[in-house]
Amino acid sequence: MTNAPLMPAAGAFGDDFVHRLPVRVYYEDTDFSGVVYHARYLHFFERGRTESLRACGIHHSELAAMEPSLAFAVRRMGVEFVRAARVDDVLIVETAFRPQQGARLMMEQRLTREGEVVAIATVQAVCIDGAGRAKRPPQWMRQKWVHYVSEGLQE
Repeated sequence: MTNAPLMPAAGAFGDDFVHRLPVRVYYEDTDFSGVVYHARYLHFFERGRTESLRACGIHHSELAAMEPSLAFAVRRMGVEFVRAARVDDVLIVETAFRPQQGARLMMEQRLTREGEVVAIATVQAVCIDGAGRAKRPPQWMRQKWVHYVSEGLQE
């Protein structure tokens, strides 16, 4: 037995520059029929985006502590629900960073279960200042981001 502190799941980037985060579906994620409630998929996608940013060295808490503070806001998101997920399923949240467009950070995300696609999301986030105005991400952030830009999620 080790005395190492327990850490939450963080996922990891693969050789294909896609970040993968395993998540389990809990009862609280489901509706009365036992199927994952549609809004909960957004939570899974958010966890994937947060952990992928953390894995490349961009932490929300550090952005908030900066002067002036910075944050990310989802500007646009499209979701396609392909299959139902159910309680106890283990899903993999895949996040692929796409080339940046000005202040916009583009991502593709996919939830899979045992290799089958459950849901797909295309996300456009913007970097904002403390007043909520869109700002071009600082150079240090762009340098971290660009290292993980991929060709997107492959079939």
